[in-house]
Amino acid sequence: MSTEPVLEVESLTLAAKSKEILVNNISFSLARGESLGLVGESGSGKSLTLRAILGLLPRGVEQTGGAVRSKVSSAMVFQDPRGALDPLCPVVKQLAEVVYYRQQVSRRAARTIALELLERLGLPDSLRKKDRYPSQLSGGQCQRVVIALALACKPGILLCDEPTTALDVTVQRQIIDTITSLQHELGFAMVFVTHNLAIAANLCSRLYVMKQGQIVEHGETLSLLQHPADPYTQMLIDSVLPLPELELEGSRQ
Repeated sequence: MSTEPVLEVESLTLAAKSKEILVNNISFSLARGESLGLVGESGSGKSLTLRAILGLLPRGVEQTGGAVRSKVSSAMVFQDPRGALDPLCPVVKQLAEVVYYRQQVSRRAARTIALELLERLGLPDSLRKKDRYPSQLSGGQCQRVVIALALACKPGILLCDEPTTALDVTVQRQIIDTITSLQHELGFAMVFVTHNLAIAANLCSRLYVMKQGQIVEHGETLSLLQHPADPYTQMLIDSVLPLPELELEGSRQ
């Protein structure tokens, strides 16, 4: 893995139109193929940081300081998969449209690539014969489609905004394994936002802990979890409900 950063966030500050500071002077870098976790409670500024990287800040929020420099393209996996999908368009058709425009291939090739992506992500083979609307799929299946939409853009950086929050623990485990496997295969870097330290520890080599728009602590994942310096980090660790497999692995040691 190259140590040259593909993403540099330097003194990023985001504010509401009311001048309230939402993200305050945060900095981090991301190497090619690396996974970095932004962890913290809701409202700590994690998702806004992702949106600033993507250049897609919500209305009423503006960047008032700092810089975001990226050498590769980014794509985002959103928290609410059904909200990220067009409810009036079948999912294979949606994905094929993204492939067609972003990869600049023929319509026929776009559909083939879309079906291969969905198969790789564990969607049912029956989609080849009969496309389905998002409402006809489970939450976990919709999340896999959203991941496929992001990967269809062939990003150098995958931005994940709590993509497992609304899913049950078994499906969470499957989605995490899928993302990990695809990252090893495709080599993209990743910024993963979550409030769950168990998930972040499973996916990320480095963690940045955010509270009220600021980074209160950061470091290598194992070191930070074993020796947290900030009481807020300790509180997050204490509040973790481990995934079943993680609990099982811990009991074997």
